[in-house]
Amino acid sequence: MKLPRQAFVFVASCLISVSLLALSGCAGKSDAKKHASKDKAASSHAATTHAVRETDLNVITLSPEAVKNLGIETEPLEMRSMPRMRPYGAELVLPTGASVIVSAPLAGTLRHPQGEQFPQVGQRIAKNETLLELLPLLSPERSVLTPAERIRFAEAKAAVAQSQIDAEGQLQQANVQKEAADVELQRAQRLLQSNVGTRRAVDDARAKVKLADEVLAAAKSRKKLVDNIKLDEDAGTLKPLAIHSPLSGIVRTTSVQPGQLIAAGLPLFEVMNDQTLWVKVPVYVGELDEIDPKQPARLTLLDGRLSQKDVWGKPVSLPPTATPLSAAVDLYYEIPNQNHLFRPGQKVSAHLPLTGETEVKSVPWSALIYDIYGGQWVYEQTGERQFVRRRVEVGWVEKDRVALLRGPAVGAPIVTAGAAELSGTEFGFAK
Repeated sequence: MKLPRQAFVFVASCLISVSLLALSGCAGKSDAKKHASKDKAASSHAATTHAVRETDLNVITLSPEAVKNLGIETEPLEMRSMPRMRPYGAELVLPTGASVIVSAPLAGTLRHPQGEQFPQVGQRIAKNETLLELLPLLSPERSVLTPAERIRFAEAKAAVAQSQIDAEGQLQQANVQKEAADVELQRAQRLLQSNVGTRRAVDDARAKVKLADEVLAAAKSRKKLVDNIKLDEDAGTLKPLAIHSPLSGIVRTTSVQPGQLIAAGLPLFEVMNDQTLWVKVPVYVGELDEIDPKQPARLTLLDGRLSQKDVWGKPVSLPPTATPLSAAVDLYYEIPNQNHLFRPGQKVSAHLPLTGETEVKSVPWSALIYDIYGGQWVYEQTGERQFVRRRVEVGWVEKDRVALLRGPAVGAPIVTAGAAELSGTEFGFAK
């Protein structure tokens, strides 16, 4: 019996579909077997790994001769009562009155002082040293004044007189401010002795007295400078006016050149005295009660390491300042800078003392070593001539002792001499 053409096509398509389904099922089983074998191999590989402790990598065993040659000494790690300190970022600033801008008292022409050079930026100068000479109005070779010059000469005399009057008024005002500040300080001290006033009021009054002293000194210097102006009208000339430095220090900036014709009041140069600097330390207000403001602070470089360049700053009482955006108030300290080690505007690390003391683990400073990444370590002796490098966390440094927040157990023998030599032996760069 012969099948119709449509039936034949239908049977053929069914056979093809069944064959494809069978093949896909076999391929799926094969892929599943492959994935299962890979997972099994991965789990088998993970099971063979084992954790390696940090102390298993740095055990050092020395011979008796090596211990003797390296000069290794140990002492037990102990608990000590150490004053607490906390590091803060700080900025060095110039004190009030340590930077003075000298201006021209009269209009005239500048020239070099006799036998001197024009002041250069960075030049160190002494107090009352003559830096410039000002020729007001006329040149020395003129003996007869023209009408125009006589008018200008009269204007110069009027300007000198006005400058002297202004200087006298500023001096009297500074004297009044100084007297008022002294009276306020005495009143605050009497109230404090009577248990009515506060220590803060006394400190603020002392700060006002100090500022009044600086203003008074500046007024006296200006008065002396203006009083030295002499005009020689008979000869038709004006004597050169010497411009002196009001203080000893460094020429910070210069705004004029020799031979320049300048107007009265034009800034000539600025002198900066950096022998004493103030340390401005912003402190978060939430930590202010923990800080002891009466104790000195230790200043280091930004790395915080103890070194021979560290200095101690004594607290000073200044008008209060704050930074509202960072919720911080400013504490001020004063440091000597006769060797010019620090510079105004330099950032330093200020370690401020905290109230109270605490019992912490402590080791000598000589026991601490740093790796190339800044990690802190000590060497502990675990057996006869056997040493292990232990990671520690330093809290603060007090003189030659280090406070450890984390480290070996109390009583563990720590290498205090020869730690650097042990590090060289461990890493293979010792001789």
